[in-house]
Amino acid sequence: MNARARLLLFAAGAAGCAALFALGVLGLPGFGGAFHPYGDRAVRHALQQGTANAVASVTFDQRAFDTVGEELILLASALAAVVLLRATGHEETADGDATAHGPADVPDALRATGRLLLPPALVIGVYIVAHGHLSPGGGFQGGVVLGTAVHLLYLAGDYPALRRLRPLPLLEAAEALAAAAFVGVVLAAAGPIPALNALVAAEVGCALTLLIARFFEQALLRREPREGRGRP
Repeated sequence: MNARARLLLFAAGAAGCAALFALGVLGLPGFGGAFHPYGDRAVRHALQQGTANAVASVTFDQRAFDTVGEELILLASALAAVVLLRATGHEETADGDATAHGPADVPDALRATGRLLLPPALVIGVYIVAHGHLSPGGGFQGGVVLGTAVHLLYLAGDYPALRRLRPLPLLEAAEALAAAAFVGVVLAAAGPIPALNALVAAEVGCALTLLIARFFEQALLRREPREGRGRP
């Protein structure tokens, strides 16, 4: 495709987006008025579902398809990272196998802080997920906390313990199953919001753990020198 064709394709897409945006803006109710159809409907349905958090009701009930799209985007990101950052035959961990080494040489205060913060961080993540339908938070926020909390062990300098805590093959399977289960429940339109929160937390937590793990492993890799190859 040449530059002219790309410009024409972009112009057509931009014109279509501009037209849709204009139609959407023109159909909005007047600013500052007493007529709020979407807000009134969102609150009414949240009360019917017994969900004190109207935002959670909108996210998981009234606009669940948007949440499905976000789930699939995160799933695709984790899958791409796993594929692109996987070790090849020309790579090996720096100084051999990283699992053979003990904890890194870090100050005792930092090591103790990382280990002490890990349990409460995990509890807070579970709390945010479990109470997402009642208070601010939910599956995405709690999943982020859970997926990053386990890496406090890395900050404490204990990478072997971190690898034992997060078995990557199991997390890969759990992420795919959680995403599939969430899509199935949304399509069936029969899932309570706490259950949807739990599925989202499982997918988000596993995805973030996999992403960070792959970047950590890539940081520990070094490229072996290729012998027998001259300069081009």
